[in-house]
Amino acid sequence: MQARLPKSVYKSVVATIERGAKLDPAVADTVAVAVKVWALEKGATHYAHVFYPMTGLTAEKHDSFLEPISDGQTLAEFAGKTLIQGEPDASSFPSGGLRSTFEARGYTGWDVTSPAYVLENPNGNTLCIPTVFVSMTGEALDYMTPLLRSQQAMGIHAERILTLFGHKDLNKVVSFCGPEQEYFLVDRHFFLARPDLINAGRTVFGAKPPKGQEFDDHYFGAVPERVLGFMMNTERELFKLGIPAKTRHTRSRPDNSRWPRCSSGPTSPPTISSC
Repeated sequence: MQARLPKSVYKSVVATIERGAKLDPAVADTVAVAVKVWALEKGATHYAHVFYPMTGLTAEKHDSFLEPISDGQTLAEFAGKTLIQGEPDASSFPSGGLRSTFEARGYTGWDVTSPAYVLENPNGNTLCIPTVFVSMTGEALDYMTPLLRSQQAMGIHAERILTLFGHKDLNKVVSFCGPEQEYFLVDRHFFLARPDLINAGRTVFGAKPPKGQEFDDHYFGAVPERVLGFMMNTERELFKLGIPAKTRHTRSRPDNSRWPRCSSGPTSPPTISSC
């Protein structure tokens, strides 16, 4: 943003991200043009407001940058109002049968605190804009809105406590949360020999490990070469989505049933943690 936006516009967006200042609609058109040019340079042909409705799935509606004009040609356009707000078809989401299709009202709003990204696909690239999804009366219809509201509430009360301890001139208290991702790597021929993994997606039976947490060799073991290759491929894809992967380590140990066990439980396949 700093390289592509005018200085005043850049400062306005940064103030919204870092200090929670109200987003100035006047800067939206300038930001939208910069985002469009950047996305087109990355090969994007469409844009989408990405949000996470309470269905357990990701929702997105792709729209093309190209707009037809009077002389039969097309022009790549992306307006500020389109960046800030969208109106997906909310009738596509569970409503309990209380609303007719023509009465559906759900709106997406640009989440300035989350970075936009270009999703690469063999069939074309898409500019993805992280958004919240709310009803016309402000009720949260997604998982992002409650998270942002809880972060805001946490910041307000943290500032109140810090003020009681004598801290002055506080700009904003920001809380961060992130997952510790653990995943299990199993050789294909081992996987196909385990009906519980195939049918249930998890270990249903197994033997207890010969030792418990007495030693740390299972925790600080060297990362195998094949596993490291998997980690690097995963991190490349995460970085494309703006997700930083900070730490790598392996936690696995052998037991008496041929299966490596992780320190988190006696009946788990080997686990590799990436934080």
